[in-house]
Amino acid sequence: MGCVHGKCCIRFPKSSSGDEKEDLDVFRGKDTYILANSSLEVEVVDVPFQNYRLEYSVLTHRGYYPETPEKENQDSYCIRTKIQGNPDAHFFGVFDGHGQFGTQCSNFVKDRLVEILSNDVTLFDDPVKAYKAAFLSTNDELHSSDIDDSMSGTTAITALVIEDRLYVANVGDSRAVIAIKEGNRVLAQDLSYDQTPFRKDECERVKLCGARVLSVDQVEGLKDPGIQSWGDEETQGGDPPRLWVQNGMFPGTAFTRSIGDSTAEKIGVVADPEVLTVQLMPNHPFFVVASDGVFEFLSSQNVVDMVTKHADPRDACVSIARESYKLWLEHENRTDDITVIIVHVKDLTMTV
Repeated sequence: MGCVHGKCCIRFPKSSSGDEKEDLDVFRGKDTYILANSSLEVEVVDVPFQNYRLEYSVLTHRGYYPETPEKENQDSYCIRTKIQGNPDAHFFGVFDGHGQFGTQCSNFVKDRLVEILSNDVTLFDDPVKAYKAAFLSTNDELHSSDIDDSMSGTTAITALVIEDRLYVANVGDSRAVIAIKEGNRVLAQDLSYDQTPFRKDECERVKLCGARVLSVDQVEGLKDPGIQSWGDEETQGGDPPRLWVQNGMFPGTAFTRSIGDSTAEKIGVVADPEVLTVQLMPNHPFFVVASDGVFEFLSSQNVVDMVTKHADPRDACVSIARESYKLWLEHENRTDDITVIIVHVKDLTMTV
């Protein structure tokens, strides 16, 4: 979300992990930061079912926070091919941590979620049920871990390919998008829907659980808290509606679903994912899984257009990251962490 404090109104400590490997380098220019490509890889995995293949690349880049310039990248990602040894099952996930221990939360979840899926004997019988169960079990395990997730957690946008079907499970406000080729046009179709108080259904759900839904200005008394209309997420600007306990100024989350966030869980934030299923078709050239650092100022169609211009997913990853970074600095004095996975669907033919 476009708030100076990020997803939740918690200040971040400086990184204690030292240098971290990233896919882009940052060079300080006169008035801006310029991204320079370093080594990215293209991986290929064959899908025997329908005899097609997936070609993919991933990029993650730490955000720029002038008040905490050494803050670590709280995004993480997981790509696991051949789930349970099945050459037709492949997993792609992006996890956007937030709060003081957001990095630990996102890393915990990216490891445990796919492991739980990999050990679920019902996965191929009922993928949706197994997917939902994996999210809830991961949430329970995070609560029971040594990580303090009372005011920290992670969103999760994940895509699971099984044969020629794509299952997308989401908690939070990161996003998955699939491209649809129609004649000379390539159109974007969202595979997830941001779970924030901008959504009326999500807003009403958390209110019934006891949440106050107010912007920072409202909760601080600068604007009328009785006005329960915040426009829409595309045009609202930098002061989004957030969740607060009844008699306190916390936790201030700008999302309504996540993994972790045990305090926010008491006022309606849940780890139960929304799962969308898509039949992959020959006119689906690629899909994208990315953190909200990409989509804060780029629409789904913008992202699809940028991928379409590049045959190589590495070039598309860099292009999207550069543009996202540039737009962040044009609109705010910081950038969010940025993570993007691009998966090309190659040589898929119609089922006979």
